[in-house]
Amino acid sequence: MQDAEITKVFQILKKEYARFKTPYVTVVSEDTSEQLRPYHVLISCILSLRTKDNVTAAATKGILAIGDTPERVAALSTEVIERAIYPAGFYRTKAVTIKNISRELVRDYNSVVSDTIEGLLKFKGVGRKTANLVVTLGYGLPGICVDTHVHRITNHWGYVSTKNPDKTEIVLRQKLPKRYWIPINDYLVAYGQNLCKPVSPHCSECKLYKYCERIGVKKHR
Repeated sequence: MQDAEITKVFQILKKEYARFKTPYVTVVSEDTSEQLRPYHVLISCILSLRTKDNVTAAATKGILAIGDTPERVAALSTEVIERAIYPAGFYRTKAVTIKNISRELVRDYNSVVSDTIEGLLKFKGVGRKTANLVVTLGYGLPGICVDTHVHRITNHWGYVSTKNPDKTEIVLRQKLPKRYWIPINDYLVAYGQNLCKPVSPHCSECKLYKYCERIGVKKHR
């Protein structure tokens, strides 16, 4: 896929994205004040890991209703947080993570969430996917959030040839035009959930068909 083709691909993705549901973490970033946005995006990202989007939405609303700042969440018991975020996947582990991060933010960082990947990765339970989303959605700074959908689909295209999301991020930072860094996650999460599914993607309905080499696609509809 050449540069001219990737431009066309993103033009198509933008149009297609308009008909899909916006990922809830993005909704949080759009509906939250500038001051609280990084923390709210961080919490929602943690809750979204291995959890369906509608459950992420309910869990995020649940915790932010009783604690919308690091100070308030740090003051909650783990049991209260668990009840607020249930039934998010691994909700007990996530409750501990959320409380510990909130407590560290208050104690060590004056309740300010870092705006760098390196700063965010210092917190236990924060990986590169979450760190990139906080940087991009929380602060509007350049970053590439690579989750399973971005990793899978860009490999299907043949745009990258990588074994895991971290490697995909490295390659995309080298070759993807910077104007597409922030939207790629929203576009491909929505596309991956609705059309380019992990098992038997809907290739017959895909408007990107002629640009995609379908590498690794064994069965499709």
